[in-house]
Amino acid sequence: MAHIPFEFVTHQMRVKRLYKKVIRDVQSWNFFRHEFRIQAVLMRQKFDEKRNIKDPIKAKLALEEAEKEFEYIRHPNPITFPTSFEGPAFERTEAKLNDIAMDYWHPLEKAQYPDYFARREQRKKEFVEWYDKTYGRPSYEAVE
Repeated sequence: MAHIPFEFVTHQMRVKRLYKKVIRDVQSWNFFRHEFRIQAVLMRQKFDEKRNIKDPIKAKLALEEAEKEFEYIRHPNPITFPTSFEGPAFERTEAKLNDIAMDYWHPLEKAQYPDYFARREQRKKEFVEWYDKTYGRPSYEAVE
């Protein structure tokens, strides 16, 4: 049987999540930092006005009304972090291939790219010469 994930979300959690969404939306609408801070303070004031509602039914209605208003005014293209869910780089991994793997190619595979492998062999020789000239060869004499 399939597992259906279920999480009980309290009123407080819903309010906090809505506040975070609203602040991110305000950031999407206001590119410059000073404009964003002004709008963020105004949004916080709106949330604080409804903070002390004691009646749970009125609090729930106020929250639902705020969620509907948010859906109506939300940014069409909100800011997303690159590696977050729905971001452009979500679950991407950078392929880091080691160059030494090309030394183990079959000669028939190398024959398909003769210019590249000739240049590669020349560069490997130049690197070895540069390394020997810069650092020298290690001596393997017994140290006493």
